[in-house]
Amino acid sequence: MVKEGSTTIRATFETRAAADLAVEHLVQQHGIVRSDIFVQSTSDSNTVGSTPSGGDLSHREGSRQDGALNGEIELSVEIASVKIADVQRSLGEAGAIRVSGR
Repeated sequence: MVKEGSTTIRATFETRAAADLAVEHLVQQHGIVRSDIFVQSTSDSNTVGSTPSGGDLSHREGSRQDGALNGEIELSVEIASVKIADVQRSLGEAGAIRVSGR
């Protein structure tokens, strides 16, 4: 349930690494408690994102394709409405491909 004067922000990422970076931005730059941030797959399948990242990119034979690339990652967090613009900017800087609030 969203509290009065607050908004739930949702951001979608292509990689788990980008979603993890966004979590760090929210905690360190905006003082949001880590346990108030939710990260999940946008599909019913287990996924690390829709494109290889991190260690999956650094192999001699090229990008690994055996990871669970079964869809995008969604981050959601309830924030004070006055922080919307700053939080949206941080999520974009972390690599969000879509950001919405409700």
